[in-house]
Amino acid sequence: MVKVIASSLRKGNVVEHDDGKLYIVLIAENIHPGKGNSVTKVDMRRISDGVKVAASWRTVEMVEKADVDEREYQYLYNDDEGFHFMDPATFEQIAVSKDVVGDLGAYLTDGMLCYLKTFEGIAIAIELPQRVTLEIVETEPVVKGQTASSSFKPATLNNGVKTMVPPHIGVGTRVVVMTEDGSYVERAKD
Repeated sequence: MVKVIASSLRKGNVVEHDDGKLYIVLIAENIHPGKGNSVTKVDMRRISDGVKVAASWRTVEMVEKADVDEREYQYLYNDDEGFHFMDPATFEQIAVSKDVVGDLGAYLTDGMLCYLKTFEGIAIAIELPQRVTLEIVETEPVVKGQTASSSFKPATLNNGVKTMVPPHIGVGTRVVVMTEDGSYVERAKD
């Protein structure tokens, strides 16, 4: 454990709270009011049982930060135990629970390389590539003469996620989307 100032906390950090238990930071926000002290507000999840907690510290307070191992893993498959990943260097496999992966599970594809944060051999957070290429399986038909304008139409991707795409995009088109929120970026160049 190492002490850091509260204002340096970021998403994915592991900290020790007042109760002596470890928490993973989900959201960290520094607030600077017009009067008074600046505060760091943090939403965290307890690693041992998954309970979510909100805390706040003065930005200059010292907080115990745990040392977390972050490595690249390859996604293999998922089943009742959770999502299974393999370390490409050692071929060791690790199972990650569904509550750690969350909504990002929809973007996982066979062989995808992701970063897993582990603490004492237990996966506590996952980081996917920022963008993935998926195919549109359902959307409204293309209207002839419609150009790329500021209007968007709903579309369903081949992983089941719904997103908004420009009107000139049709079924079967491969598009690039952000894994963070499922938003459309561009038409795939392949």
